Amino acid sequence: MTCTPDRGRLRLALAILALLAATPGTAGEKAADALMRDARVALGDGDAIAAEAALRKALAAGAPREAVAARMGEALLGQGDLIHAREWLAPGKFTPQEAAHGWRMLGRLEMAQGNLAASDAALATAMHLVPRDSRLWVDLARLRYVSGQELAAQRAADEAVRIDPANARALELRGLLVRDQYGLTAGLPWLEAGLKRRPDDLSLLGEYAATLGEMGRTREMLVVTRQMIANDPRDPRAWFLQAVLAARAGEFAVARQMLARAGPGALSTPAGLMLSGLLELEAGNTNLAVERLDLLVRQQPRNEVARRLLARAMSDAGNPHLVIDRFGDEARRPGTSPYLLTLVGRAYEDLGQRDLAAPLLDRAAANAVPSAQVIFEETPVGVLALRYADAANAVPYVRVLLGTGDVAGAARVAERIASTAPDSSAAQALAGDVRLWRGDLAGAVEGYRRAAAVRLSDDIMVRLVEAYLRSGQGGAARQLVGGVLGTTPRNRTALRLAAGFAAEDGNWAVAAEALGWLAATGDGRDARLMADLAVARARTGRKNAAAAAQQAVRLQRAAPTASRVRAELAEIAARQMPGPIRKGAS
Repeated sequence: MTCTPDRGRLRLALAILALLAATPGTAGEKAADALMRDARVALGDGDAIAAEAALRKALAAGAPREAVAARMGEALLGQGDLIHAREWLAPGKFTPQEAAHGWRMLGRLEMAQGNLAASDAALATAMHLVPRDSRLWVDLARLRYVSGQELAAQRAADEAVRIDPANARALELRGLLVRDQYGLTAGLPWLEAGLKRRPDDLSLLGEYAATLGEMGRTREMLVVTRQMIANDPRDPRAWFLQAVLAARAGEFAVARQMLARAGPGALSTPAGLMLSGLLELEAGNTNLAVERLDLLVRQQPRNEVARRLLARAMSDAGNPHLVIDRFGDEARRPGTSPYLLTLVGRAYEDLGQRDLAAPLLDRAAANAVPSAQVIFEETPVGVLALRYADAANAVPYVRVLLGTGDVAGAARVAERIASTAPDSSAAQALAGDVRLWRGDLAGAVEGYRRAAAVRLSDDIMVRLVEAYLRSGQGGAARQLVGGVLGTTPRNRTALRLAAGFAAEDGNWAVAAEALGWLAATGDGRDARLMADLAVARARTGRKNAAAAAQQAVRLQRAAPTASRVRAELAEIAARQMPGPIRKGAS
């Protein structure tokens, strides 16, 4: 991040004030020491600007640069000024008293800029100096997590808590890691333990509120966000969480107001861009929705939800050329979702190019659940081959190998990564993917189970359920989904799977309830879901089945889904009609 003109002028003013406050001689040394203490207090309170001001005054009062460097780097990091933070931290010139802190701050800087190997080296230097610093173990845990070594991250977080059970950051991180591994309910006590020690900590309150919201405890979430606002009305996360809460309740105008109060910084995060894009789409501001969602997709090109929303926004904007230019090539590849095929097909229709529209709409109409497909990868195989030493870089390389038919080569890479990275969920899932592709169902189950033991994400849950079902272990699949809903009752993916299982059992009321909630909270444009909802409602005799059926037909008129829902509703209605009245009956 570069320094803005306003920040540059502020820094110049601070430097001038520091020079004016300079005191020569022994008095100056005492003043410098006092100012350094003030800077540490300010950093502890999260006031990075006040800390920088105190540090610049300390420099002017005679404090050596090596004595100030670590804390100045921390202050600049706190302001997001990574370029100037590097000027203070990268040389590694610190006094002996400040060396451990300086190397730790350098480790955080390198992590923030994605230089994970350099971050590891800096933290290792700090660890050699202060091996029992709980804060350092927290940073190490974060590094292990972003490196995809989830189990190693858990061990580091455990060590941080063991060294200092009162460390709020350690308790917070441990709670988040437990939440990833075992679900929302399991992570909550760790966050509550942190809040007992620091009840006004905004980061802990934010994670606590977010967890409550995901659990469906919206009233409690609202109470916590209001406490955050009372503590600091400028805190953007509290307003963002309230915007999410309002959006989930369908109060889109209120959600837009809350997001605006979060400030422009909220749009610097993927979650903020996603929410903003959704809200602008609901408000009919399609061009602005396209702008926000396009930025998100460029940041996260594999975010399928964002890609679908972007395609919808472009379609709603009435610009078929834009839809085709962006998604036309993708629509011609195998494995494209029926939703995207429909949008691109309709774009060709709008341009009068029915010969190009027909094949896409026919594929969308088939609406079958696609078998496993290789995701297209744009990076040349030669480039990928040079950098597949970890799971993150191995995934695209394996995609290319599978796409070219080199299944054996893909298997060798996947198994090598899985064996060298047992702590990585991504590495174990990659091995499961290749085994599933090769038809090794038992091996796929084992790979996915190992991945889930590290971190049970939604996509791993879906893959493990598929592997269970294909290998005849339906009971294990149901147990997995039930376990997820036991700890995360509003997990959308698990609810969709559970609705399918309920329908198989003839428990239509349970299926209708789950599908109805999903439709009401964001999935109302999913033709398959709306068709399933219509059938489930009709089976339970609910009058609103027809509305769901009409929505399914509206979304994909020619699809077998639409024909199926029409036929099933007609059959159900026929069975529910009374028999013919006999002549002469009174």
